[in-house]
Amino acid sequence: MGEHTLDVTDGLVTDLYVGGKLVPASDGGRFDVVDPATGDVVASVADGTVQDAVAAVDAAAEAAASWAATSPRERAETLRRAFEIMTGRAESLARLITLENGKALADARGEVAYAAEFFRWYSEEAVRGTGSLVTAPGGANKILVVQQPVGICVLVTPWNFPAAMATRKIAPALAAGCTVVLKPASDTPLTALAMAAILDDAGVPPGVVNILPARRSGAVVSAMLHDPRVRKLSFTGSTEVGRVLLREAADQVINSSMELGGNAPFLVFADADLDAAVEGAMVAKMRNAGEACTAANRFYVEAPVAGEFGRRLAERMGSLSVGPGLDENHQVGPLVNEESAAKVDELVRAAVGDGARAVVGGSRPDRVGFYFEPTVLVDVRPGSAILSEEIFGPVAPIVTFETEDEAVRLANDTEFGLVSYVYTTDLARGLRVSEALESGMVGLNRGLVSDPAAPFGGTKQSGIGREGGHDGMLDYLESKYIAVQW
Repeated sequence: MGEHTLDVTDGLVTDLYVGGKLVPASDGGRFDVVDPATGDVVASVADGTVQDAVAAVDAAAEAAASWAATSPRERAETLRRAFEIMTGRAESLARLITLENGKALADARGEVAYAAEFFRWYSEEAVRGTGSLVTAPGGANKILVVQQPVGICVLVTPWNFPAAMATRKIAPALAAGCTVVLKPASDTPLTALAMAAILDDAGVPPGVVNILPARRSGAVVSAMLHDPRVRKLSFTGSTEVGRVLLREAADQVINSSMELGGNAPFLVFADADLDAAVEGAMVAKMRNAGEACTAANRFYVEAPVAGEFGRRLAERMGSLSVGPGLDENHQVGPLVNEESAAKVDELVRAAVGDGARAVVGGSRPDRVGFYFEPTVLVDVRPGSAILSEEIFGPVAPIVTFETEDEAVRLANDTEFGLVSYVYTTDLARGLRVSEALESGMVGLNRGLVSDPAAPFGGTKQSGIGREGGHDGMLDYLESKYIAVQW
């Protein structure tokens, strides 16, 4: 265990975490973290510099050989302890997430439970790294394949799931024997820094995990990607930023995993169980107030049931209470910042200007904070911008369709391909449509797909690689082939 034991319950961690120690930014710089419910400053956090980024890579490099040589069982036990510690601190972590992210407390509690599961899953996977030994087809030699840690990893995470996106990367990297530098989103650095306390108390050696908040994200990440000791980049965020990072990673030919934007279609066929479809829609759309890459973004409903589905969904969404997430009477908290709320407002206004009608919601409430009302739009024009952009807010635009082929065509008419949702009681149709949809994941009669034991990722411009499941650890391993004969 590191010599500086940290505990999130003792107060906020607000400095950089490098080499097992809390340190200020090299130039003394700090930036404010704001509560989205009020606009008030929650804390001031150290603002990492390029010099700090190099120091973090130095720390990761110093710890790399010994951590890679640690037995799989020891790595597994360390991750298991992290799971138990995180579970024990679940309530304080959930409140911290709500404080800096804004999401409703129930959503934050769900995120903490989900995030902790990555530590538990990869504690089990750590001892299951496999190689292979086969005889070459020609019989002249044996083909021995071993798997080794890819090396120092730079992990860049978003603000919408500040705990889960951190553990989904840290856990498989540590299980594989890699050391890491985590650069969290500057809107939500406090949750990531709270991980320092958990990992330190779990016995992760100094330098194995380093956490580097920074407003100067571009310069800091670029410096690490141009350090020849860094061999892996894992990024979750927008496709726009992902393209930039892929160009940066190309200079050193860095192994890159990308979990990028989404534009998830939610298909409801006329034979669907509408009660189940509405329940699934509430989960797929309203988890984290729609601020999720897996959020249902476009609702395509077969014409005979479109009116009834829209009515039921509007009734459910209109019943939700909007307000500060720390108040358990509210199911919908604020969006993360003013820019996000303004973008959602602009998309809704443009859709209404194109002829759409808000059955419920449709505007920002007159109150302090970055809120937007849960909104259902009907009569949405197929070419509306709200169908082509990731909304990242509590808005459900509904479009009708007539045939299965039309539904699939509309669903696939996007550059993204992360997740799709399908509701039908016809199993053959459900599986047929699931195969035809161009997405890395499909929720068939289910509004939630995320699971630490499943491979999470997309096709097209929604990403490269998979996180979670056995596949998630493979992203942090390299296969080495040894030709041998005896």
